[in-house]
Amino acid sequence: MEDVTRIVIIGGGPGGYEAALVAAQLGAEVTVVDCDGLGGASVLTDCVPSKTLIATAEVMTTFDSSYEELGIIVADDTPHIEQAARVVGVDLGKVNRRVKRLALAQSHDITASVTRAGARVMRGRGRLEGMQGLDGSRKVVVRAADGSEETLTADAVLIATGGHPRELPDARPDGERILNWTQVYDLDELPEELIVVGSGVTGAEFAGAYQALGSRVTLVSSRDRVLPGEDPDAAAVLEDVFRRRGMNVMARSRAESAKRVGDRVEVTLADGRVITGSHCLMAVGAIPNTEGMGLEEAGVRLKDSGHIKTDKVSRTSSPGVYAAGDVTGVFALASVAAMQGRIAMYHFLGDAVTPLNLKTVSSNVFTDPEIATVGYSQADVDAGKIDARVVKLPLLRNPRAKMQGIRDGFVKIFCRPGTGIVVGGVVVAPRASELIHPISIAVDNNLTVEQIANAFTVYPSLSGSIAEVARQLHTRKSGAEG
Repeated sequence: MEDVTRIVIIGGGPGGYEAALVAAQLGAEVTVVDCDGLGGASVLTDCVPSKTLIATAEVMTTFDSSYEELGIIVADDTPHIEQAARVVGVDLGKVNRRVKRLALAQSHDITASVTRAGARVMRGRGRLEGMQGLDGSRKVVVRAADGSEETLTADAVLIATGGHPRELPDARPDGERILNWTQVYDLDELPEELIVVGSGVTGAEFAGAYQALGSRVTLVSSRDRVLPGEDPDAAAVLEDVFRRRGMNVMARSRAESAKRVGDRVEVTLADGRVITGSHCLMAVGAIPNTEGMGLEEAGVRLKDSGHIKTDKVSRTSSPGVYAAGDVTGVFALASVAAMQGRIAMYHFLGDAVTPLNLKTVSSNVFTDPEIATVGYSQADVDAGKIDARVVKLPLLRNPRAKMQGIRDGFVKIFCRPGTGIVVGGVVVAPRASELIHPISIAVDNNLTVEQIANAFTVYPSLSGSIAEVARQLHTRKSGAEG
């Protein structure tokens, strides 16, 4: 009988469960070790919950900002003296119960898929035990919640343990008034005044969502602008929208501490200013879950940040040990984690494998409007990393946008001079996450702006702006336009 390859995967998030599906499909004996439920943070506390919350916020925003312009009349029995009150409100307890229900259902679906594929799922915490054996095998010790331990033998191990919210020493979350992003779904009532500390993707998404749900939001940013890692034109549009909708955006303001004072929260800034609110959400980054796993003792090299060093096929510095997802610090995206996990299994099990190419990754910020990007960025062009031409077209000129009352946003495409090959793009629009896909296909397949311009688009449609930008890049032979 032929020997079966044994794979142990520590962590059941997108990196882990996608790897399990591939490995089982390729005939390996797979065990997934997980302590929280399959789907990981992405499904249980991050992507799925936050985007479900944002879906409710999106409906609120659309209703608030568009119904008058679109000619919709709302019958309102609010007493005359209180006529300024919002016509539409939100039951946050109900929203959060739906969020948790959907997250749990998604986790159960993933578990069913992984089990159906033939993988074993073990509840517990896994750690590597020692170096590689003489026969090339690795040992993984699994500790269950009751303290009992079981040792697994594996031909290869995938570490996909993700990360957890970073905490400031003087701003520890208490789960009631000072919260991290995993705790917000326990709220039964909408925060009256929410202070969001951190203006990266997580901070911006929650700030926009709670503003739309009816909270008064203050966004504390230590940088010059919100979303410092995103396209500067896109960030400028979003910050303008935030301010226009009444958000207090505090730039160049670093939070030093947050403390409860009765039913209030006081946030002290580095310059001594103190701001108060009913609640505070800390969104100051994440820390990889690498502690206490025996990684360095097993020969796995870590970066100074605690992330695991990997190559483009997900290998670590220790033979037979791979890593995928947020624990690697490559890109904190579920899609990248899943790809890293699949690549690891393809590589170890001898299947055809394409190394990870980060210049074809598309990502999205789920604010309103959404910000979707793919490929090379404006920062890459400005820094001289790539020679590219760029055209940016505001959505204001798009007929479908006019019909739908969309005022904010744009389409921007980067292409190589001479060949016209598309190397990157940015879309700022409602549902930009859907609109980026044709640009992603172009980047992934080295398509030219001429090919994009010549493909039919529906009239009227927002995607028509993608073809229009491509036409402008095709006809303009030099310079950077915008």
